[in-house]
Amino acid sequence: MADGKDREYMKRAIELAAKGEGWVHPNPMVGAVIVKDGQIIGEGYHRKFGELHAERNAIASLNQPAEGATIYVTLEPCCHHGKTPPCTDAIIENKIARVVIGSRDPNPLVAGQGAKILRDAGITVEEDFMRDECDRLNPVFFHYITTGLPYVIMKYAMTADGKIATKTGASKWISGEESRKEVHRMRHACMGIMAGIGTVKADDPMLNCRLEAEDLPAGEAESRDPVRIICDSNLSISPDTQIVKTAKDIETIIVCANEDVDKAAVLREKGAEVLALPGEDGKPDLKKLMKILGERGIDSLLIEGGGTLNENALKAGIVNEVRAFVAPKLFGGTAKSPVMGEGVETPDEAYRLEMTDIRQTGEDLMIRYRVLK
Repeated sequence: MADGKDREYMKRAIELAAKGEGWVHPNPMVGAVIVKDGQIIGEGYHRKFGELHAERNAIASLNQPAEGATIYVTLEPCCHHGKTPPCTDAIIENKIARVVIGSRDPNPLVAGQGAKILRDAGITVEEDFMRDECDRLNPVFFHYITTGLPYVIMKYAMTADGKIATKTGASKWISGEESRKEVHRMRHACMGIMAGIGTVKADDPMLNCRLEAEDLPAGEAESRDPVRIICDSNLSISPDTQIVKTAKDIETIIVCANEDVDKAAVLREKGAEVLALPGEDGKPDLKKLMKILGERGIDSLLIEGGGTLNENALKAGIVNEVRAFVAPKLFGGTAKSPVMGEGVETPDEAYRLEMTDIRQTGEDLMIRYRVLK
């Protein structure tokens, strides 16, 4: 049975798994540690989509034969041929005696079959060890593999009195430097980023990922930019914005409700994709957009819009998580809040959240919530 040393080794596997954040989409983050006679003899993690899985990387790093060893893996080993061969085969071939598993894999191609194959081969298998901690690695994967839809994170920075801008509309900078760096980590961790035309007109953002070398995994020279998605009902975006001018370098989708043929032609010539998805009230249909993005393999989306897009996303029911950066400042007055529109009429109609994490980022607080459906 698992003991205190087992927790130590699984914690190490979790640390390793997290190194794959932003690189393994749409696969899960997974770490593996191989232990024999009380010593770690191999460890690895899934580094990039299409490359070896954690178990095979751990086996490749062995400094001695793994016969009779225990492998700690944060997710049930795969048993099917995908981009790489099944990890169950490698575990069996190397005569590993015991497998300690954290999360169960909801992928129908695995879903308990990996553990069964190992047991049928005479290997001791222990499941659900530190499952909560391991599950926290992969909310994106679990959501995407079971629904086919992107996991959507709504992010905003606000003052302590709930303002996202001053009365003049100025918003740079509400949050501090460490919070802004955290936002770039979030951009790196998500496959897509979405903003509204109001944000584009107000800030002319790039919506790319700018991480320093020390924040990247070993061997990576630059960060990965998410697919940029702009909600622009009437295609009013200017060809002179940074978004459009860099559309040939960074994948960019302009989603509209009313497609103007001439405007669309200009944007497409600049390298952007124009997608017409008319919905209610002359706005893009966000539910249809999520289905399309999911079919394209985009498993995660960061919303960095203003209060209008945030309201539309909540009303459409597409938001899975909220991350709020709260700065120690007060603006006062009637400036914009993170969620605009008319709002609910009674407290009973509120969008319900469950806080899952709170920590300090520089002078700010970063509060993480799960949206209760």
